[in-house]
Amino acid sequence: MVLDRRSLLAALALAPLGLASARAATPEPLSDPPLLGSDYRAARAGFRTRLLRRGPAPDEGDPLTAPDGAVALRYPSGPRELVAWASPPSDASARKPAVLVLHGGNAIWHGHWQDLAAPYIAAGFHALMPTMRGENGQPGDFSAFYDETDDVLAAATVLRARPDVDPERVYISGHSIGGTLTLLGALAGDFRAAAALSPSPDTRIFFRRFADEVPFDIADPREVEMRSAVCFASGFRCPVLMSHGDGETRSSGAIDLTVARARAAGQTAEHRVVPGDHMGSIPGSIREALAFFARVG
Repeated sequence: MVLDRRSLLAALALAPLGLASARAATPEPLSDPPLLGSDYRAARAGFRTRLLRRGPAPDEGDPLTAPDGAVALRYPSGPRELVAWASPPSDASARKPAVLVLHGGNAIWHGHWQDLAAPYIAAGFHALMPTMRGENGQPGDFSAFYDETDDVLAAATVLRARPDVDPERVYISGHSIGGTLTLLGALAGDFRAAAALSPSPDTRIFFRRFADEVPFDIADPREVEMRSAVCFASGFRCPVLMSHGDGETRSSGAIDLTVARARAAGQTAEHRVVPGDHMGSIPGSIREALAFFARVG
């Protein structure tokens, strides 16, 4: 199982540390984040992130040659072309369901394919795992979740258009940073269902730990809110499952609030806890995801 620096740090990010200082000893508790509406698409249309620092993502990752069991392709996202790994093409006369798989960390590693995509393929799905802007030498500026959501939606369009994919059965799933992007994708995109593994629906918690890597104006609350699914949880556009390991329970409160807000709006949302820590929980969380997809889709 791949264990990259950013995934390890993402696990530590679940500890409540101070925004002003990544190492504050006694941070003040967080109040509940605001509920800002049910139309995240419209909110995104009226908002542009203000990047104070432009450049690549913080991690380097592996070469973009496809791992075993995958093929490399390019997909358009705005003015740039980015690399994705995908299942090899299959018989277009028997279209299969597909999963857009979002890797953890701010770069892609070959091990991500085996850990996160291969289980879905073994269960009969096609898979596509995209890189995001600024990752692994790709063009574009790292924005910490916000502009990367455009890449998620662009990759979903490419996956849905594959001749061997059933466009009505396209799901989304991701781990850690990919789990947080999964929730934002479920608010902004069109998926059959979403499974977010170890996500941060309230990114204030995440950015407390990584204040030195935040490229946007963190003094603007709206910047953080637009990256936090909990603030728009009444507007999920598909059923959503959030899961994490029993060794990383600091995310539970934010997930519970997100689920409660979604359910209050009549959405299907579930919270599952599986054995393991941030990395060790991945197999159990994917099993929960597959069961959830079968149940709701």
